[in-house]
Amino acid sequence: MAKGKSAPDIWMLASIALLLAIGLIMVYSASAVLAFHEHGDKYYFVKRQLLFAALGAGALVFTMNMSYTVLKKWANLALLICFVLLVIVLIPGIGVVRGGARSWLGISSFGIQPSEFMKLAMVLFLSKWLSEKQQTITLFTRGLLPPLGIVLLAFGLIMLQPDLGSGAVMVGASIILIYTAGARIAHLGGLFLIGLIGLAGLILAAPYRLQRISGFLDPWSDPLGSGYQIIQSLYAIGPGGLVGLGLGMSRQKYSYLPEPQTDFIFSIVSEELGFIGGSALILLFLILIWRGIRTAIAAPDTFGSLLAAGITGIIGVQVLINIGVVIGMMPVTGITLPLISYGGSSLTLLLTALGILLNISRYAR
Repeated sequence: MAKGKSAPDIWMLASIALLLAIGLIMVYSASAVLAFHEHGDKYYFVKRQLLFAALGAGALVFTMNMSYTVLKKWANLALLICFVLLVIVLIPGIGVVRGGARSWLGISSFGIQPSEFMKLAMVLFLSKWLSEKQQTITLFTRGLLPPLGIVLLAFGLIMLQPDLGSGAVMVGASIILIYTAGARIAHLGGLFLIGLIGLAGLILAAPYRLQRISGFLDPWSDPLGSGYQIIQSLYAIGPGGLVGLGLGMSRQKYSYLPEPQTDFIFSIVSEELGFIGGSALILLFLILIWRGIRTAIAAPDTFGSLLAAGITGIIGVQVLINIGVVIGMMPVTGITLPLISYGGSSLTLLLTALGILLNISRYAR
């Protein structure tokens, strides 16, 4: 560990601040019509987003100024608590069903998603585990299988909700972290093939997932069903052109595109701000990911390096899946766009995680 800490990575901090500001603007723009129609207050969603942004910003400042090494001793407990929450949320009468998934704990419209907490807890736990057992990671049975088994157990509980999107982000970030720790590509490649077979089984086991795949391959085969969201998303992106229709001028948010402030907010960004606005947003994410990778490389110890890689992996995988879905390159999975989409649990946890990443950057060599 370096003796002293410097200022946090200014590029990373600036990209986070800009993405958060753009997110607040776009949540209002995308949700005003829906908020007025359902709640009689066009500021309903953005006011709630501002509340969670403030809570998240406070958490970011706190985690940015503490020593990230302190988190190591809480890793096991954090993972255990998240496993307990994943079990509790499955209990009828306790877990709240939203969007067809029993993935929420809370009262009325306020709630938390245990799967969001699990993403960060898993990355924290794996960083601790692998930093202490890095010499065995090249061994399949003793090194690779134990951490992967824990990841798959968490994934299984998340899939019981079911929430394929959150599970995919957690697994993706975990694989990135495990690879960074030194796992052999041959081992990961073999497990990847097995995972594809398992994924095919999960798709075939649930008719709605199969419908999403068919809707992805040919949206026009069921334009009012499985292909509806993708078609409406493309109807938003196409008219945006180079410079967009103008901020607040989206047509698709008028009850054509479902929940435009959450999973498909990038469609509204592209419609209102055009190719230039969408590209600028992607550029900000690339800057954030680049500085995260740089922080992982320059971290003063293995735990910090793995933790930075895992947090960066969460952001990168989530951005890739969300934008891939919105532009029709991936099946619909129900993943929010980090820092941009409406969502309390996601926004607060991401800002907390990014505070940890900024903290690591303060000790970088």
